[in-house]
Amino acid sequence: MGRSNVGKSSMINTLTGRKKLVRVSNTPGRTRTLNFFDVELDRDGHRHQVRLADLPGYGFAKASKADRVQWNEMITTYLDKRHRLEAVVSIIDAEIGPTPDDLQTLDYLQEKDRRVLVVATKIDRLAKARRKPRIQALAQQLDLPLEAVIAFSSVDKIGVDEVWNALLGTFGKATRL
Repeated sequence: MGRSNVGKSSMINTLTGRKKLVRVSNTPGRTRTLNFFDVELDRDGHRHQVRLADLPGYGFAKASKADRVQWNEMITTYLDKRHRLEAVVSIIDAEIGPTPDDLQTLDYLQEKDRRVLVVATKIDRLAKARRKPRIQALAQQLDLPLEAVIAFSSVDKIGVDEVWNALLGTFGKATRL
């Protein structure tokens, strides 16, 4: 989950290796419903079944207030009632950093005792020399261990294995906030 146009849909396409599994748009607010994708993976000689959810983004100012309220209710109901939810991937734009909405969402997830993996998308937009320091700064800003923040790029396919390893393992990189 994350703000509008942070790369949620693109990330699912990249993680699954399917360019058009999830509709991607440059227009903020295109994802308006919860969309679920059942993925079967072979990793390290084991078959894994994972359900990924693409949620509407938050913070989209051009949507009507009624739409924003409806999306918020839909997302909070999902997070509150989904008992088998193993972890939440909180997606933050590496260039922009966490917005007040991101911080509020992380506080909410902490309150609900949800495991969280923070993924910093669009890392390809930063010069290579700035990437590691940016991830370190994000981890410090969010008061998380460095290994709980993963750099990701759908363009350059950076961080794909790291995200899958974190999600498929014992969620070693997913942190209880």
